[in-house]
Amino acid sequence: MHFNLRSLTFQLSISQRSIENVQLFFEKNNKLILFFILAMISIASFLYYLANGLGVAYNDARSHLDIARRVVENLQPGFAQLGSVWLPLPHLLATLTVWNNFMWHTGLAGALESMISYVATGILIYQILKALGVSTIGRLIGVIIFAANLNILYMQSTAMTELLLLGTMTAGVYELIQWHREDNMLRLVKSSFWVMLSTMIRYDGWFLLFFSTILVVIQAYRKHGYKAAEGAFFLFTTLGGIGIILWIIWNWIIFKDPLYFIFGPYAAATQQQQIAAAGQLATEHNLLFSIKTYFYAIIYNEGMLQTILAGIGMALFWFDKKINSSLRMASIALLAPLFFNILALYLGQSVLFVQGLNGNSWFNVRYGLMMAPTVAIFVGYLIYRLKAFKYILIVLLFFVMFFSFANRDAVTVDDAIYGASGKNVSEISDLLNNRASNTSGFILISVASHDAVIFSSGLEMSRFIHEGDGIYWRLATTHPTEWARWIVMRTYDNTDQTYTLLKNNPEFKNDYTLVGKYPFADLYQIKPQYVKDLHTKPFPRT
Repeated sequence: MHFNLRSLTFQLSISQRSIENVQLFFEKNNKLILFFILAMISIASFLYYLANGLGVAYNDARSHLDIARRVVENLQPGFAQLGSVWLPLPHLLATLTVWNNFMWHTGLAGALESMISYVATGILIYQILKALGVSTIGRLIGVIIFAANLNILYMQSTAMTELLLLGTMTAGVYELIQWHREDNMLRLVKSSFWVMLSTMIRYDGWFLLFFSTILVVIQAYRKHGYKAAEGAFFLFTTLGGIGIILWIIWNWIIFKDPLYFIFGPYAAATQQQQIAAAGQLATEHNLLFSIKTYFYAIIYNEGMLQTILAGIGMALFWFDKKINSSLRMASIALLAPLFFNILALYLGQSVLFVQGLNGNSWFNVRYGLMMAPTVAIFVGYLIYRLKAFKYILIVLLFFVMFFSFANRDAVTVDDAIYGASGKNVSEISDLLNNRASNTSGFILISVASHDAVIFSSGLEMSRFIHEGDGIYWRLATTHPTEWARWIVMRTYDNTDQTYTLLKNNPEFKNDYTLVGKYPFADLYQIKPQYVKDLHTKPFPRT
């Protein structure tokens, strides 16, 4: 018996040392291990959604891919094709691979940056929790909450911009937290760099720059006084604001209006005015409803349990007097997406439909994903703090996530398929492909209205004449019988630029035949007797 006890004690000692060795190995190689695991999950998710035909279900995903493709392959290719509606960084990154037809049509040219961002954000969540003093198990739970979110897994498999934005914003906040901890100016420079990149992805990044600047100035003033605050302000905003300044200059040069992206005909504000005129912008000037709408979006994207636990974790973190006040202040940056989206809804600069709350459809519900890293971080912190209940909470979280996977409960997929963000244009795009794929001639179309048709048709981008084609567009909308063998438009819809420019054109009225009428667009074909006079090749490039 004495021997057995000694043997058991020895075995327990060996097991304890083995566990400690595993923990030590993980701590030394955590980034590499997380990178490998997250990368495998990312690739598997992309292949799953590609196989199910969901990779390019969002119309916006197809538009992002088309914008990048027009830069490299078009009647008039070049950087001017970046346009002014969406900020340029996602499209510039996609140009590296979108020239390849496989990368274009599978959506991988755009999804690749989302997938890299997914892996990077998961690692950053781990690092932020480490900086907040959270134990290893709390850090891993935070990563799992983010990485196993079905909405995140779907969006990282698409050419949408959410994951790239999350990656750069989370990197900016991480470096900001480290600057608050270390008071190291290099950390502040790194933070402003990542924030600058986010300002070139979506306008959420502009708000993060403004929001973070306030935190930087307050921290510098508290620690070192007015002069230091002034220096920190100029350092942070000079680098952080480069993207904004370049975008304003770009609009000035290309569109002759530095604020064209705000007031132009394709700007978000213009679209919101149309929605408001239809009486569907219920959040405008209604703060409580704006808050309610965005919190619903968070819950649908992150889950009810995760959101509640994150709120508790956040309260425990902010009211814990043992935590350095500078660290608590820095963590406020994690709430920038919350404040931005509520403010945008209230001002009528954003629209978000939650089914059953404001309408019978989904629209932009994916905006709730912008709080995913924040929710993951504060859930991880809660697991760390509530040591006596952590295993109960972990089991409960895993139980909820299991049923989420079992039911394939991803609101972003519903939004892409059934919501206003997804339109079934397969009928008209298939008809266009059948008629044009083996026949020469150009297609006149508005990309602002029908980018999804262009993508889904499978035809070369150089077959289309659109707003960005300069002289071709002017000639084709003035004398369509000389340039357009086919015309795609929404008849009687004045928001469609093609219809607006052709509705009173006698050539269009007399020389074209309606060959396909569908819910989202109609297809017209030139009458046979006029085919011989058509231009079927572009001008020689000089």
